[in-house]
Amino acid sequence: MIIFHVLFYIFIVVIFIQLFFYAYVFSNVKQKKDEKTSSNKPPVSVIVCAKNEAKNLEKFLPFILDQDYPNFELVLINDGSTDTTLKVMERFKTHHSNIKIVNVKSIETFWGNKKYALTLGIKAATHNHLLFTDADCKPASNQWISEMVSHFSNEFQIVLGFGTYAKVKKSFLNKLIRFETLMTAIQYFSYTKLGHPYMGVGRNLAYTKDLFFEARGFMDHMHIKSGDDDLFVNQIATAKNTSISLSKNSFTQSLAKTSYSDWMMQKRRHVSTAKHYKPKHKTVLSLFYLSQFLFLALSILLLSTMFNWKIVLGLLIFRYIALFITLTIAAKKLEEKDLIPYFPFLEIFLIVAQFSIFIKNLTSKPIPWK
Repeated sequence: MIIFHVLFYIFIVVIFIQLFFYAYVFSNVKQKKDEKTSSNKPPVSVIVCAKNEAKNLEKFLPFILDQDYPNFELVLINDGSTDTTLKVMERFKTHHSNIKIVNVKSIETFWGNKKYALTLGIKAATHNHLLFTDADCKPASNQWISEMVSHFSNEFQIVLGFGTYAKVKKSFLNKLIRFETLMTAIQYFSYTKLGHPYMGVGRNLAYTKDLFFEARGFMDHMHIKSGDDDLFVNQIATAKNTSISLSKNSFTQSLAKTSYSDWMMQKRRHVSTAKHYKPKHKTVLSLFYLSQFLFLALSILLLSTMFNWKIVLGLLIFRYIALFITLTIAAKKLEEKDLIPYFPFLEIFLIVAQFSIFIKNLTSKPIPWK
């Protein structure tokens, strides 16, 4: 049948597109040595924005305060919390002179908008170098600030870090979440290395106060409640002003969602934010995700009908070899080695989940950020 011949040739094109991504684009997270641009230790303002995060602040703030760095302040933003978040912040402040609290009360114009709270925190920050993380994150080491800040220079004013998730034994969901996070990191690190930075994660992100105000802060997308990290980076990041940190001591670790429904809702929000990226970024990202879906669908269809099955199987194996080589190198670099044996299964589940998210976002709007 002519339809199978057409699908077969589409499959070949898809395979070559996939090889382009896995063998070339994503191979950029493999440098053996981290590229530090400076040994200076400028004063730093670490910024944590929290809304109803009392328990997480109690647990994770000590890891930030224990950083081995000569001069840093910790700016804690209470974003209209209704629990004891502010009291926890004040209690820590009584024991640490380098803590500054910004208490943000909700106003009608910016109700529930984290960008408004962050803007007030950034304005209150004493230092030009800003390092951001979330209330439910802990640095991987007491060298976190040093490692991230070491990538600043006169040229580089943005530093993209890696925010991983804590491992949970015998949890497939946890592996799936960490695999999706790994794939996302591979993409934004790789594109940055190629000179096309397009996003970062607020769990581990640094930029200068000067650059923030030169870009008019979040004003260009203040009406979008999400995207204080990726939309801002998408707006201002360039090949000349953005660096990355791949040292394991620069990582942060967060608590992953524990239910599929919560994780799916989180990813739906992330996808809905991505539609506001620059057209060139949306095009490249969409091409990869479309090729992923077509690869899975056409592989199943062609193999189930045994159409040119030897060629299809050979291309399939060739593609998976490229995937394993590239993702294994990246997984080792980003401390996710335990995921390596599960790559084929995790990829299939992730493709199905992403397709489901795409369909759901077409039919209904995801619940906004808290």
